[in-house]
Amino acid sequence: MLSGAPGGNEIQVRSNGEDIRLRRDGDDVGIRMPEGEGFGLRAVPMPTALPAGFGWIGNPQLVLRVPSVAAVDLPAFAPPLRHHPALQGGTNVNVVEVLAPGEARIRSWERGVEGETLCCGTGSAVAAAWLASTEGITAWRLHTASGEAVKVKLGLDATGAWRNLWLSGPARRLGVVHPDPALLQRLRS
Repeated sequence: MLSGAPGGNEIQVRSNGEDIRLRRDGDDVGIRMPEGEGFGLRAVPMPTALPAGFGWIGNPQLVLRVPSVAAVDLPAFAPPLRHHPALQGGTNVNVVEVLAPGEARIRSWERGVEGETLCCGTGSAVAAAWLASTEGITAWRLHTASGEAVKVKLGLDATGAWRNLWLSGPARRLGVVHPDPALLQRLRS
C-alpha cells in the first residue's frame, strides 16, 4: 500500500519541481513517466549496425537489441557508445534481448555511474517504448540485472511520443525521514 495515499492506491508527489503520480500495481509500485514536448523516441544517427533506438525521458537513453544480453561484455561495449559524438553530451546505453512477445532482458550502463547498474528505470521505460515501436506490443516485462522484473505499459503515437507511460516494479521501505521543520519552512518561502 502507498503510505499516505487515499485508499492506498494512488498518490501525487512533487520532486524537482515536477508533479509525479505513483500508484499501486499489484505488489509493485508504478510511476507515470514524463511526457510531452521533448520527451519520446528520436531519430539520431546510430553509431552501430545493431537494431537501435534513442529516446529522451529527462535523460538520454540508447537502446540496442542483441541476441543475448549475457554475451555482451558491457564494460568494453558500452563506453564507446556512451561517449559517441553522434550522441552529444553522452547517453546511457541499454542492451535488450527479446525473450517472447512482451518480454525481454535488459542490462544498462549509466552515465555518471560510468558502469553497469542493477536496474535503470528510465532506461527500461525507453527500451519498452522503442520495443513497442518496433514490435507493436505496448506492454513489456523487462528482466533486469538485479534479477527482478519491471513492467512498462504505454501508448505510442506515430511521431515516437509516448502517452500514459507507466513503469512498475518492486518497492521497499528503507526508512522514514522526518525533515527539520525550519528547513521545510525555508524551502516553502
